[in-house]
Amino acid sequence: MRVTNSRPYSKVGLDTHGITNVNHIYWNLPTPMLYEEAIRRHEGVMSHLGPLVVRTGHHTGRSPNDKFTVREPSSAEHIWWGSGNRPFEPNSFDALHKRLVSYLQLKDVFVQDCWAGADPDYRLPVRIITENAWHSLFARNMFIQATSAELESHVPEFTVINCPRFHAIPEVDGTNSEAFVIINFAKKLVIIGGTSYAGEIKKSIFSVMNYLLPFKDVLPMHCSANYGLEGDTALFFGLSGTGKTTLSADAARTLIGDDEHGWSNNGIFNFEGGCYAKVIRLSAEAEPEIYQATRRFGTILENVMVDAEARHVELNDDSLTENTRAAYPISHIPNATREKRGDHPNNIIFLTADAFGVMPPVAKLTPDQTMYHFLSGYTAKVAGTERGVNEPQATFSTCFGAPFMTQRPIIYANLLCKKITEHKVNCWLINTGWTGGPYGVGQRMKITHTRAMVNAALNGNLNDVDYVTDPFFGVEVPTSCPDVPAEILTPRGTWSDGKAYDEQARKLAGMFVVNFKQFEDEVSDDVRMAAPNAT
Repeated sequence: MRVTNSRPYSKVGLDTHGITNVNHIYWNLPTPMLYEEAIRRHEGVMSHLGPLVVRTGHHTGRSPNDKFTVREPSSAEHIWWGSGNRPFEPNSFDALHKRLVSYLQLKDVFVQDCWAGADPDYRLPVRIITENAWHSLFARNMFIQATSAELESHVPEFTVINCPRFHAIPEVDGTNSEAFVIINFAKKLVIIGGTSYAGEIKKSIFSVMNYLLPFKDVLPMHCSANYGLEGDTALFFGLSGTGKTTLSADAARTLIGDDEHGWSNNGIFNFEGGCYAKVIRLSAEAEPEIYQATRRFGTILENVMVDAEARHVELNDDSLTENTRAAYPISHIPNATREKRGDHPNNIIFLTADAFGVMPPVAKLTPDQTMYHFLSGYTAKVAGTERGVNEPQATFSTCFGAPFMTQRPIIYANLLCKKITEHKVNCWLINTGWTGGPYGVGQRMKITHTRAMVNAALNGNLNDVDYVTDPFFGVEVPTSCPDVPAEILTPRGTWSDGKAYDEQARKLAGMFVVNFKQFEDEVSDDVRMAAPNAT
């Protein structure tokens, strides 16, 4: 066994994870050397200005039906079992793991020892073992790099073994398909196979953090975060397409992170050392910082098309998938904090893209309403985005990240309630969706208006204005907002047919009520009373 390393590495060998008799071990290679290895192995090509362009085959996104959690005594009673956390038998895991490490024999492997979590009191030492050089670069970009001194004493508390070319046999292994992502909390191990989609590496560790941190009174969150000139921190929760990344990337504010954070007694901290942004039809005008990151050395472009001769990137080309991605170190964003930390938040914003066109564009939430909407996690899909979706379709993803919540949602909701009460946080609901009618009739809220509402909320300009109570959703809606036409603040008034609005609002309110039945027995009467009015 030959060990290749460019920096000091942990004294914890790969045999700890059952990996023996491999060929070369590439320990903690820096970015240029990983480029060289990836290109030499034909894993990707370099594009104009330096990004590494890779393909992931037919797996161009997460495989939610292929994610499992081992049902074992130390964690079983805490896991939120269901579609997001499918149970897997310990014996089946051991057998699949044994075959996986056997597959690695005589092969080269790449190792990155790094951290998840920027708060030194709560960071998790992790090890990412991959068979591809570009996945090792992804781990180097997305997790927090350890210093040379830290590497010498680095002892991984959780390890990911990622082997895209190893395929499960469903009838033998008990998986759903040839692809699998399986977390074993007892063995502190994640095994991934049958998929090259790099997001599985980052999201598996996010799931691990979501399990571990609540035991330490730390709230893990699927949100972006930034802070202003006065150090005032804001959190942005929202599902895909709601503007979470776009609205948090504000040149006037400092970015803490774009996706995964913890809220400890010390404040807010990023779990990651990089960003993993969707880049399909990315605009240099609307998202200049992310756009520039797609033109830099060190960035991985996943399933992005490039011109074969000049190697220019084609960000508008969705030939392979709509889910084209860029993975880059957060240092590629000029106004990002290198510390990846901020103070306790002053404001929390829940983003929704309401395609029914009935929710107010900005509203203030009480603590009970905050808990209700956090547990609901609402947005809407629009016609044309998926086959068979012909009208707006409500989507409820609890805690704005149900697939990654390993404990029961009420655990996270109670932690959120405790922290917003303790720190007197203002909570807001911002609708980045439709106004003047539903999708197909009305129009999408202008981004300039949404940014103005966000800025007004964060700057305190909505503290002293008049409010009215929305008759269906019960939230407090401001009657005025700087740089926003007053007539769009009350959604019913933007519709040409008030009765049609009432009918659509009742319809959506009813969907909220039906969805929330799963949480009713775990929340207080006051939270139940925060439900929209469907009558």
